[in-house]
Amino acid sequence: MEAVIDGLLQLRHFTGPQERFWPAFLERATSLAAARFAVLLVQDAAAGVWAQKSIWPVKERPVAEAPEVGPSMQRVAEDAHGRQCAWERLRARPGIAADAALLAVRLESGEPGGVQVVAFYLEGASEEMLQESAARLKLAADIPAIYQSGHVAREIMGDMLQFSEALDLMVLLNAEKRYLAAAMTFVNEIASRYRCPRASLGWLDAGYVRLQAISHMERFEKKMTIVQTLETAMEEALDQDEEILWPQSEGSTAVVRDHEAFAREQGARFMVSLPVRLDDAPTGVLTCERSEEPFSAGEVRGLRVLCDQAARRLGDLKERDRWFGARLAAATRRKASALFGVEHTFAKLMGLLLCGVLAFLLFGTLPYRVEAPFILRSDDVRYLPALFKGYIEEVHVKIGDAVSARDLLLSLDTRDLLLEESAAIANRVRYSREAEKARAENALAEMKIALALADQAKARLDLVRYQLGRAEVRAPFDGVVVEGDFEELLGAPVEKGDVFFKVARMERMYVELAVSERDIHELAPGAFGEMAFVSQPELSFPIEVTRIDPVAIAKEEAGNVFMVRCLLSGGTADWWRPGMSGIAKVAAGRRNVLWILTHRTVDFLRLRLWW
Repeated sequence: MEAVIDGLLQLRHFTGPQERFWPAFLERATSLAAARFAVLLVQDAAAGVWAQKSIWPVKERPVAEAPEVGPSMQRVAEDAHGRQCAWERLRARPGIAADAALLAVRLESGEPGGVQVVAFYLEGASEEMLQESAARLKLAADIPAIYQSGHVAREIMGDMLQFSEALDLMVLLNAEKRYLAAAMTFVNEIASRYRCPRASLGWLDAGYVRLQAISHMERFEKKMTIVQTLETAMEEALDQDEEILWPQSEGSTAVVRDHEAFAREQGARFMVSLPVRLDDAPTGVLTCERSEEPFSAGEVRGLRVLCDQAARRLGDLKERDRWFGARLAAATRRKASALFGVEHTFAKLMGLLLCGVLAFLLFGTLPYRVEAPFILRSDDVRYLPALFKGYIEEVHVKIGDAVSARDLLLSLDTRDLLLEESAAIANRVRYSREAEKARAENALAEMKIALALADQAKARLDLVRYQLGRAEVRAPFDGVVVEGDFEELLGAPVEKGDVFFKVARMERMYVELAVSERDIHELAPGAFGEMAFVSQPELSFPIEVTRIDPVAIAKEEAGNVFMVRCLLSGGTADWWRPGMSGIAKVAAGRRNVLWILTHRTVDFLRLRLWW
């Protein structure tokens, strides 16, 4: 028991890795509990189970993983997690003693969020022995936490030491003004600090790694076999862009064939190669050799820190030490690679797109069309006025109705005219009889007066009958009513000459454009274009310019406009009506794209700024 206690005291000051700590702790804890074996369990919160992390001794793994033991181990571990200590008797089965028990103790691991329990398998243990073993194990439950605290403290001290080493090395490198001197200082310091008989630095040059410096060696021949073999090993690390250890660690997937060849040829027992990265790209390789002890993970991490810190200084000195032509060529190559390389694809695409748009604006041409509002008109429009005073009796059509020749459009009230007709007939009969009576009496003067009055009554009768014949307004030809809406004026009086309707013939319609004076010089007779009505803008119809009025017309909103007459090249549609409007665009040739977009603004500035 004294030996066990001494071993536990030593574990409180243990400084080795965890792979060695846990077997040693389980060994001493098993002896302390007088158990057959011990299992370290770690809680898997996601799965809700306890996973076995380590077993001592390893030969007892079949018993620990037996189906008869597993559920009991899960239960006792869960109980120990809540109560710090728990045990459970096992039922006798093949391979399990009749008086066997599982004893579990919760450990103070010292890891944030880490819950660990050690389960012990005891045989021939009474209730008093289980309680005594639990009490002993509770005294040793804090050893993992002490080890973890020391481990964290050592890692912090190691990080601080590495940081201090990096600062010291950067002070030395910053003092150097030449690349080769800085490279020699770098490898010499690495060799001295990490006890390496030889440390070498290679740098990427024209796609190959070239050896730059070897510790404690001022000059070397680049054609030496050792140099070429070392450069090949460095290229192996550069191509894979990862640290390469020789001998290769367990679980590593890196290719180490060239490192193996170099180690066998030069008798190097231990090697490590680390890429030197500049702007996240490997540009060099540091290779260190040892013959006594392998490189630890902490040392590899320290070398990585030194390489990362020294990369920028070495790269700058390497760039500055070259002659002017080489520096210019390298700068040009970098700019060209940034311009034509695979990086910044979106920015380059936007740049190419912008250049394409500018080229199209400067050198491209597009069809230019003059835009103007239009009205659909007809060449043959007939006005239908009132021929006499009267009253509207009935209206048969509305604006927009299509009519045929002799269709009845409107009727006037004829009752007054019928009375006048009756009176005129009566007067004509009376005066005719008076003329006959005067002839019989041989009264020549009275006869002539009576005949004159009879002629007057006949003329009045003819006038009334003429007006009766015009009391019904009829369409003069096939067409469309384009003006006149008297449906709401039934019974209203009309004066002679008042226009009832305008009827337009559909066969002779044309388009009248109101073109602004700033665009009239772009048009000429014979130009073709298209028009679209306000009512159906999705449809377009071809037109052709036939005449341009030579005199402008002043309009309040549009200013001075010229009336341009156009023919309908494709015929007319049934739904067209004179007076319909829309937008027409007439082709004026091809123009530069930039001119099309800016000529309005340019013309405005020319008018405002010329002198």
